[in-house]
Amino acid sequence: MTGHKAIGGPAEPLRIAGRPVAARLRALAPDLSRRVLARLLDELPVYAGLPGEEVAGDIAEIVQHSVRMFADAIEARRAPDDTELAAQRRSAQRRAEEGVPLDAILAAYQLGISMVWSQVSAGATAGDHADLRTVLDMLLEVQRRILCSVTESYLAARRTIDSEEHGGRHALMAALLSGTEPDGTVRAAPRYAVLTLHLERHPDEDAAAPGVAARRKIRRVREALDAFASQPCLTAFRSDRGTVLMPLEDDGATLDHTGLRTLIEDAAEVAGAPVTAAIAVADAAEVPAAVTHTAEIVDLARATGRPPGLYRLADVLLDYQLSRPSAALPALAARLEPLAGKPELLSTLHTYLRVDRDRRAAAHALHVHPNTVDYRLRRISELTGLSAHRTEDLGELHASLVARQALGDRP
Repeated sequence: MTGHKAIGGPAEPLRIAGRPVAARLRALAPDLSRRVLARLLDELPVYAGLPGEEVAGDIAEIVQHSVRMFADAIEARRAPDDTELAAQRRSAQRRAEEGVPLDAILAAYQLGISMVWSQVSAGATAGDHADLRTVLDMLLEVQRRILCSVTESYLAARRTIDSEEHGGRHALMAALLSGTEPDGTVRAAPRYAVLTLHLERHPDEDAAAPGVAARRKIRRVREALDAFASQPCLTAFRSDRGTVLMPLEDDGATLDHTGLRTLIEDAAEVAGAPVTAAIAVADAAEVPAAVTHTAEIVDLARATGRPPGLYRLADVLLDYQLSRPSAALPALAARLEPLAGKPELLSTLHTYLRVDRDRRAAAHALHVHPNTVDYRLRRISELTGLSAHRTEDLGELHASLVARQALGDRP
């Protein structure tokens, strides 16, 4: 808001307890500013964390400047205009660049205004009612102008910073994924925890606004990842798939796999959809290979019917090896070719092996009678010559299932 706004009152200086308010406030400005600063450091930890030189310099200066501004406003009977609030705006921009939260800045101004009011209203009597009311109205108007101006300046600065950081992170992500040298806009970490995530559909994605539901799901997963990491992750998402590069500053850092598994569970909970993820650690130059590797693990975990969660290569080692391209892969898959066109038999075999050959558990999972499971297993044995009841056939049956799944035939 620009221009001057007059606040009505007598021509004589406003007085409380027989003293001119503006003159008294100016006289007390140095001492009052020191006390305001002390309370800021005591009650708002973010200010205590700033460098001492900055607190004694820039922060102390803006506190005293604001106290004197209150005195000027009371004397002139008008709130400051935009030009007169330039110092507060510059200070807000600096705090935005330093990462000081906006709520802490607003709390600091409100604390200072409260202390100014306590100072100027001290000793007021019944006869001071009119001037007291005018001073209070003025302080509230000054407070409104300052808070609005500071908020606008802070948010504008943050938008610029976030845009630059986002652009730099996007460029770094693109460079790492393509295996090219980053341009230096944002520094690459020496190593990354590389994750591939598969996000199942949220029920709302089948409703009227699937795009909104998908973006909300992704936003919540991103927030969970950033809350876990010590610094923002590099991410690339579409509605059902995501690639995440989590910076590791320490070359010797070891991953907290228990914590990461909990992270994926929490991400699934906040997203409202199951999440299957795979993780590997790679140097910056090895990121493209690691992304390919973790994507293969996710696809394998899903193809072999494993539950959602976080997987490492060690968790799927045998199936991963069995599914690698080789001359034996088509031959292994062909062992179950007699079951092609009989999805109920393939599904029964897959489920029966997954539940450790428990026929009742398999029947429950398939929603059939246990006798139906027995019948289907006999048919599988008749058609393939391999029996799920013979220990010597189990390895080949499992390998053949994995081979079919690797070649794209899921049960």
